[in-house]
Amino acid sequence: MKVWSFPSASKLLSQGYSLSEIKAACARSEDATRADAPEAESLGEDFWKDAKVVMPRGKTSVHLRLDSDIVEWFRAHGKGHLTRMNAVLRACPHSFQQF
Repeated sequence: MKVWSFPSASKLLSQGYSLSEIKAACARSEDATRADAPEAESLGEDFWKDAKVVMPRGKTSVHLRLDSDIVEWFRAHGKGHLTRMNAVLRACPHSFQQF
């Protein structure tokens, strides 16, 4: 079984859009793909024959006390500072596996 994971598609699916509606939005260039993104070679029909859409894991709400300067640094880089904090935390387990 092959897995198809596409963040903007997952977001649309969680908002109640069907796969055909998502494909139509992509065809109309309404997806989140950057205009300067490089083209990938085709995976072929066999790859997609058994593909399944997999929803991302849910989030857990936590109360967390952080140093003010750290929060200010993330906020200074604009909208999405909590997402960036999550990305940094997500990288930690991967980096510890190397030791």
